[in-house]
Amino acid sequence: MNKSRRTFIGRSLAGAAATISIPDLVSAAIGKPHRAPVVKIAPDDVVLFQGDSITDAGRNRDEQAPNNSRALGTGYAFLSAARLLREHTDQVKVFNRGISGNKVNQLAERWDADCIQLKPDVLSILIGVNDYWHTLTGGYTGTLAVYRDDYRKLIDRTLTALPDVKLIIGEPFAVNHVKAVTDDWFPAFDTYRQTAQEIADEYRAAFIPYQRVFDEAARSVSPGYWTTDGVHTTLAGAQLMAEAWLNVIG
Repeated sequence: MNKSRRTFIGRSLAGAAATISIPDLVSAAIGKPHRAPVVKIAPDDVVLFQGDSITDAGRNRDEQAPNNSRALGTGYAFLSAARLLREHTDQVKVFNRGISGNKVNQLAERWDADCIQLKPDVLSILIGVNDYWHTLTGGYTGTLAVYRDDYRKLIDRTLTALPDVKLIIGEPFAVNHVKAVTDDWFPAFDTYRQTAQEIADEYRAAFIPYQRVFDEAARSVSPGYWTTDGVHTTLAGAQLMAEAWLNVIG
């Protein structure tokens, strides 16, 4: 591709992005047909983000204190926390304990230290993409049934220890035709997405339909604008996720 062609494409994408309202994209996606229940934030609430690399987002794991920018990473958890702390100045505490590469079973292995002991009032979980992706690239032999059973056990364990916790379940997502994500992912990966929503419905958790959000965004701007490899977000994609997350917060 010659330089003038690259310049034209770059300017075209930049111009398109400038006309896009991320809140409008999220509203368009979530408003049809699913509207998540609202999770109320109360004074002194502890909010915990849990998941894999999308939640981790390069956080400094040596930093353990809440509301610490280095401890929150550079992704949707950080951006969501910034808004929460601006709007809730009543001692809300926000933690991020996502760890890159995790599947549900690995969340379970560290759940006591990284969830139960923190005693969250609001628990947000985004997990599942590795439970499928690693069957393609990492030699993982887990199945959809394993994902479903492990996830339910994790929620049951959480509710036993924290019966009043307010749950938010994020839909695992994959943006097709961006590097790592190809047609080979589908329709198998869709069953993991559906399972996450079924679990959210079963446990009356707020559900964030991230796949729908990214699909809507990809109709407005190239999918590569929102995600680097089909799974991990750009800064714009992280803001898209944060807007979707904040949509369920009251």
